[in-house]
Amino acid sequence: MNLSLLAATSLATLATLTAPALAQERLTPERVFDNPSLNGPTARSVTLSPDGELVAYLLPRQDDADVLDLWAAPVAGGEPFRLVDARALVPDAGELSEAEIARRERMRISQRGVVEYSWDDQGRFILTPLEGDVFMASREDGSVRRLTETEADEIDAKVSPNGNYVSWVRNQDLVVYDLANGFEIPVTSDGEGPTTWATAEFIAQEEMDRDTGYWWSPDERYIALTRVDESGVDIIPRLDIQGSGATTIEQRYPRAGRPNAVVQVWVHDMTVGDRRQVDLGENEDIYVARVAWSNDGRTLYVQRQSRDQRTLDLLAVNPRTGDSRVVLTETNPHWVDLTHDFTPLDDGGFLWSSDRDGNLHLYRYGADGALLNQVTQGDWPIRGVEHVDEDAARVWFMASVNDPTQQHLYVTGLDGQSEPERITGGEGWWSADVGEAGVFVGNYSDPATPPNTALYAADGGRLRWIEENALDGDHPYAPFVARHTQPTYGTIQAEDGTDLHYQILTPPHFDPARQYPAIIEVYGGPGVQRVTRSWQSLASRLYLEAGYVVFRLDNRGSSNRSAAFQTALDRRLGTVEVDDQYAGLQWLRAQPYVDPARIGATGWSYGGFMVLMMMTDPRFDLAAGASGAPPTEWSLYDTHYTERFMGTPQDNASGYAASDVIARLEDLEGRLMIMHGMADDNVIFENATRVINGLQERSMPFEMMLYPGQRHGVRGNPRQLQQWRTWLDFFGRELGEE
Repeated sequence: MNLSLLAATSLATLATLTAPALAQERLTPERVFDNPSLNGPTARSVTLSPDGELVAYLLPRQDDADVLDLWAAPVAGGEPFRLVDARALVPDAGELSEAEIARRERMRISQRGVVEYSWDDQGRFILTPLEGDVFMASREDGSVRRLTETEADEIDAKVSPNGNYVSWVRNQDLVVYDLANGFEIPVTSDGEGPTTWATAEFIAQEEMDRDTGYWWSPDERYIALTRVDESGVDIIPRLDIQGSGATTIEQRYPRAGRPNAVVQVWVHDMTVGDRRQVDLGENEDIYVARVAWSNDGRTLYVQRQSRDQRTLDLLAVNPRTGDSRVVLTETNPHWVDLTHDFTPLDDGGFLWSSDRDGNLHLYRYGADGALLNQVTQGDWPIRGVEHVDEDAARVWFMASVNDPTQQHLYVTGLDGQSEPERITGGEGWWSADVGEAGVFVGNYSDPATPPNTALYAADGGRLRWIEENALDGDHPYAPFVARHTQPTYGTIQAEDGTDLHYQILTPPHFDPARQYPAIIEVYGGPGVQRVTRSWQSLASRLYLEAGYVVFRLDNRGSSNRSAAFQTALDRRLGTVEVDDQYAGLQWLRAQPYVDPARIGATGWSYGGFMVLMMMTDPRFDLAAGASGAPPTEWSLYDTHYTERFMGTPQDNASGYAASDVIARLEDLEGRLMIMHGMADDNVIFENATRVINGLQERSMPFEMMLYPGQRHGVRGNPRQLQQWRTWLDFFGRELGEE
């Protein structure tokens, strides 16, 4: 199929399904949070095997969408098959350790079963940690071998590059398992208390997108690993309130302006069994941002970020001695964003991304750190390097070249002399895993097309479906398609003239002559994009079914735009992004089909903060707002996130004071609901209780819904169903639902 026709074909299918003969069922909360998932069979974590012969992916079970199995499909053809059946291997999932629960919370993993997996470099084995133990599937015969069955959880398990070892972290120490001989090799043995080996610390997991603390060299000789000392980090007593009672957890939480964990990098030599510390410099108050090996395994690369995040150094380390030298230094007067774009090349050079020209683009460097050329350029940012073919001198990357609401796969020459060539078609959102010769596994969706997965040739032609997920009469969502409305996209201008992208959705059987209540779904925080031409949340469609117009706007600070757009809120959270949402509200109120007196707002996390800022801003005059898990005073939040955008409380006292919600409560207008998980270890519950207390001290009425045992997100179908019933009831009373 010609990919340029993909979206049109999906729309045609949708139109066919809206024939009068098809019952127009109304989407209900009960069906949204039931099995099977209305999104259909959606493949997750899709990867090509290193030899390019097999595609592996995670798929929710039909009988329980919260449990994932590992599936595989032959590239050459043949039916997909289940490689690891989670319930067959572990029928009764027990309790996970606190360390694993916290790690999954940081990685935003809410499912059970096979939640992650990894290949060896030859593609012979797939390692699948499952419910705290480790299993390994063989490509050759499909057999699954259980490697551990212990009381303690094995965390962050990996198969070594050549498939000779499996490694994991157990009880804060790194363990290597010799597959041929069947015995364990303890790499470290003194991990206890505040000292942890080979594990990403809280800040790395939550804010730096680094989920691991150790890295095998390509030849299996070395393992680079972190040593984390949290003894200097403040202990914040946190009540973990469950339905059966409460316990106090002494959580080490590095708040803005306070001490961080001290992170070292060591190199363990598997041939002799010793390890050496890497020289990261005299200043211990730094972040270990990224760690990677050169392709020949002779050099270890460490990205060292300064505490103020305005400097990022690339260190080249001799793994035999631990000696290091600075190869490249990136500086920025605002902050240097971390990416995964650093790519070592066979010639000793590397690719690096920087927004030094106003947008995030790729640059090519020689082995000595000298800049060779800029690879990509234009008034758009790249979104991530997917593959490099040095023989063909080409690089594949994701980007939104012409429209930030779409994402596509592109390829261009490493010399920077050619215009990027767009590989993927349609008008939607792609992700891709690119293999040799440009063959790739692509995931695609648009507002009319649920996520689908297929194998594609280098020119974008589809070779075979992996998970078609066709929106036909047998699809779980088919009974509701007749009432499926499409979002409208457009731009409005911020006060400085900047284009802001929005999307608006209208209820089924929309009548432009009527006036509807509206709900603003807001996030607003830096580094996140909400307005995309992708398959929309079916839960959010519950608002449409209840008769609301739904509006979303990406304000300044959102991702996938220029450096100036993203840094506009530097040192002043709660200002420009609120102004932009007000501009969106003015536009929304001016629409003839929106009742200007019946507009509410809802948001979670930073979105919860935004709801509070909007409802305490007299310009908005919102009728109602639901604030979920909101940060309410930035000195209570963690170092890496908060200091990147606000500096420290000591250096930016006025900025912190201006964004404190408590000082604004006297101006609260409209009916407020506060939601929060009572075991939240990210946005600590104190953020909510201080606002609750402040409202009570001012004798101001509000509503509240608390979730025992829930952390930063509400997990599981029963609780999410209750959460959405609560939102619909709240807005129904305050805005007057249809």
